Amino acid sequence: MAEIEVHSTSLVDASARIGVGVKIGPFCTVGPDVELGEGCELISHVAVAGRTIIGARTRIFPFASIGHQPQDLKFAGEPSTLSVGADCLIREGVTMNPGTAGGGMTTTVGDRCAFLANSHVGHDCHVGNNVIFSNNALLAGHCTVGDFVIVGGGAAVIQFARVGAHAFIGGMSGLENDLIPYGMALGNRAYLSGLNIVGLQRRGFSREQIYALRRAYRLLFAAEGTLLERVEDVSAEFKDNPIVSEIVDFIKAGGKRSVCTPNASKDA
Repeated sequence: MAEIEVHSTSLVDASARIGVGVKIGPFCTVGPDVELGEGCELISHVAVAGRTIIGARTRIFPFASIGHQPQDLKFAGEPSTLSVGADCLIREGVTMNPGTAGGGMTTTVGDRCAFLANSHVGHDCHVGNNVIFSNNALLAGHCTVGDFVIVGGGAAVIQFARVGAHAFIGGMSGLENDLIPYGMALGNRAYLSGLNIVGLQRRGFSREQIYALRRAYRLLFAAEGTLLERVEDVSAEFKDNPIVSEIVDFIKAGGKRSVCTPNASKDA
């Protein structure tokens, strides 16, 4: 059985739960309510605090701050939590905050995610599996991000926004609306610039699946009628297509933000 390795310069509270095979490098701090899953590695100068669970084999690089008090002025010390999944990569300077009483008390991050240097996950966010945040990508509080989303470098997502699975947010974009599954958002303020075709091809979606998504996309964002009417038309035409149904269900579910739509002048 692999032993736990803790550098002599690190401070690990005796109450912290440390899994087998964990490696804690120099100048790290681990608080009393922290749980590190088996095989985790804190490279050096990592600070993990609060009621935080880190999944197995996740690696955290220098100067990351994980689980400290959320950046919400309404926070009053409530016992909220942060949960990060297995096999994640958390690079230098990343910050992740736990939840608050106003948002369900928990922040969650799925498995196999990569957060590159100086990216941020705000309080009460829920991030899916296989998500990539490029350098300096910022997620404000109360956001939901689906599986396989990629957020480009320097992009920012406004609070309470939803980002659907397999979506792509271009670098330096400012997303202030909900982004549909499989969609691509570009610009500041971001507009819907089409489907994430390259991402779909890389993940093995078939030509037929991509064709159906393209046709549904054109119908959803056509000039005729209202969005609600077009959603109903697409829902009826593609009722047996589970991929298109993801987009339809996402739009129908709604949220606190409007849906990100195309910008005719940009796409002309």
